[in-house]
Amino acid sequence: MNANEKLMNDIESMYDGTADHVRAFIYTGGSIDASMIHRSPKNNDIAIAADSGYNNAVKLGVRPDIAVGDFDSFSDKKIPSDIERITVPSEKDFTDTMLAVNTALERGAREIIIIGGLDGRLDHTLSNLAILERLSQQHICATIEDGKNRVRYIESTSTLVARSKYKYLSLIAADKKIKGVCIEGCKYPLDNAVLKKDHQYAVSNEISGNVALISVKKGGLYIIESSDS
Repeated sequence: MNANEKLMNDIESMYDGTADHVRAFIYTGGSIDASMIHRSPKNNDIAIAADSGYNNAVKLGVRPDIAVGDFDSFSDKKIPSDIERITVPSEKDFTDTMLAVNTALERGAREIIIIGGLDGRLDHTLSNLAILERLSQQHICATIEDGKNRVRYIESTSTLVARSKYKYLSLIAADKKIKGVCIEGCKYPLDNAVLKKDHQYAVSNEISGNVALISVKKGGLYIIESSDS
């Protein structure tokens, strides 16, 4: 195996469940394109349904290990009695998705994949994106995807993005100014660039080879892989 093949295997392991750590799949509410979501729990992975996200789990052929939430938007009568439930009051200081994330961390997850939660109410979408930032600060690998988009957050570090079903690759500045941004392996490379929150121009790039390298010297940004509807 040459160096490039090893690199691709390492990247793919982050997506197929062969990485050597506990992963948690969290299924939230909202619309998903089930035909475009191919990752699913394997081995010792944990599957958690956040409230009405149980419906999305079932749509993807996944039986959750745990169901959490206040179940104000979903009748928990649909959930089999042998699935562990964590029920909380509807008046609380956290979202159902955040409750699911906290549950995953308590169960030892070092990687979290959130399915859904990127459409519908904008307040919930922004709240879910903020979760990625929090998890990054806790050194937890995390993504959100709905079959049309996949999002991750990085801060003052580098990461690899493998070419996938998503056509576009965009970088969205989360801080006022992001310094030392480099993009390699894409149609439009960047070298030590500055991105600003009020001037988002690193949008609709495309990976030109098998993998892209994204580096940031200072600041945080969202890496968004997306496809046209």
